[in-house]
Amino acid sequence: MPLQYPHLLTHRGLVLVADILVLDAEQRSALAVTRALGQQNLRVVTADCVSPTLAGSSKYSLANRVYPDPYETPLEFLDWFQSEVEQNSVRMVFPMTEVTTDLVMRHRHRWPNVTLPFADITTIDALADKIRLHQRASELGIAIPPTHYLDSPEAAQALLPSLQFPVVLKPYRSRIWLSDRWLATAVQIVHDESEYRRWIAVEPFKTHPYMVQGFIQGEGQGVFALYNQGQPQFFFAHRRLRERPPSGGVSVWSESALPNPALQHAAETLLTDAKWHGVAMVEFKVAPDGTPYLMEINTRFWGSLQLAIDAGANFPYALYQMASGQPVTPAQIKAGVRLRWLLGDVDNLYLTLKERRYSFLHKLLVLLRFFKPDFFHTKHEIDRMNDLRPAWYELKRYFSGN
Repeated sequence: MPLQYPHLLTHRGLVLVADILVLDAEQRSALAVTRALGQQNLRVVTADCVSPTLAGSSKYSLANRVYPDPYETPLEFLDWFQSEVEQNSVRMVFPMTEVTTDLVMRHRHRWPNVTLPFADITTIDALADKIRLHQRASELGIAIPPTHYLDSPEAAQALLPSLQFPVVLKPYRSRIWLSDRWLATAVQIVHDESEYRRWIAVEPFKTHPYMVQGFIQGEGQGVFALYNQGQPQFFFAHRRLRERPPSGGVSVWSESALPNPALQHAAETLLTDAKWHGVAMVEFKVAPDGTPYLMEINTRFWGSLQLAIDAGANFPYALYQMASGQPVTPAQIKAGVRLRWLLGDVDNLYLTLKERRYSFLHKLLVLLRFFKPDFFHTKHEIDRMNDLRPAWYELKRYFSGN
């Protein structure tokens, strides 16, 4: 049964009761969660620092709240969250991004009556810290790229004579908390000595720990998992068919698959060792010889979540069931289901056509593939006939340049 609590909302003249608060409503993962829970007759309220939002446009969102920007004003966001959960008797919250997850989990002692169906912050920190993760993976016998752990410009300079380029500079966290604000970081692929010297002299590498790793040629693959207090519930995987940018990035067209046994074993080893709870995405780079090298673990929902739901692995509802003390509905995974994020795929096409290094023939083939219909295997991520408003919202935002 849905959670019951006195959170009254006015929606089309009716007084309704909400069950779940979904944060970061502008994320595609938030839309997937909102739809997955709403289709189970759970009452969902969405929230973000902007309005309107993608998930808030869904018919399954009863209302869309607006909160202070957790990136720019995290302390104000925490005050808003405290007020929201206290005044409206919120029982369960689903944060979508690393920042909101970190903030609400790090301060979860302030709202003991709220269910946050994720691991404790100490466990999250152990996996989100890429240095600690790679060190532990190495101890567990899981392959990692050739890696040096650095914490100063002097150490980086001393390492330079032994490097073979290209190398990868990887900050220890993708978001670093600086006592009153967040510092966003990014992985850098470095091709030569001058580029290396330039990067190690600036933030975050100048003042924060990071890794210098050998560049692994191969295909990026992920294993998606649901865990209940250290026990695996089910796993899922997908193949990336197209990405934005075309050289590698966000998946815009993907296909469901059963997990590669070697990747699932490595992911299960890591997550079980951590006594994980909730959802996680374990990312690997699979080398041409078949060796899976650990890249990172995302300790939250992922962008292409809708594919897993369409393919029979309903992570959001299973997580809700776990948090509510209900038996988890087993995943019935169908391989070969495809998901297309249409506007992301438009970006892929545009970037391919404008890139000079691609031949005319390559561009023509990409163009033909883009327009080739695939009605029987591909579903559209945002465009759903039974819930069209998010697609209209995204289309308007896309062409307005926001």
